[in-house]
Amino acid sequence: HRHFIISRLYINCPFCAPSSMAAPGQGNMHVVSGHGSVNANRNIASPQNLKFQLVAELVNPDLREKALLELSKKRETFDDLAPILWHSFGTIAALLQEIVSIYPHLSPPGLTAHASNRVCNALALLQCVASHRETRTSFLNAQIPLYLYPF
Repeated sequence: HRHFIISRLYINCPFCAPSSMAAPGQGNMHVVSGHGSVNANRNIASPQNLKFQLVAELVNPDLREKALLELSKKRETFDDLAPILWHSFGTIAALLQEIVSIYPHLSPPGLTAHASNRVCNALALLQCVASHRETRTSFLNAQIPLYLYPF
């Protein structure tokens, strides 16, 4: 379940220990502000919090590039990144937006190195989702590979 209030997004994380905000038998509730940052009570040094911080930043166009780069670099070290990406509000749409935005630059060829790196980072995160045992079937059922044909 996802709960929305004016400028915050509560992410129900089934991969964390339950908290007092979670329903019985469910995971921890992570609070993510509308500006893409985890609430001020977090310890940024925690890899778990950093993971949620970066996933939240994907939905903010101003913070997306840095988040794409960091998540792409750390995708192998972040446990369960694929389900978190898949189940977090707006993240898959943001990744698809990154991919679709470069289509006009493919023909005639005009893709810059900067844009190429950015879309490669988005593709790496989608690959993470596509190859994870818990998200693979949903990824295919959503027909997301259709967006990847130009590649």
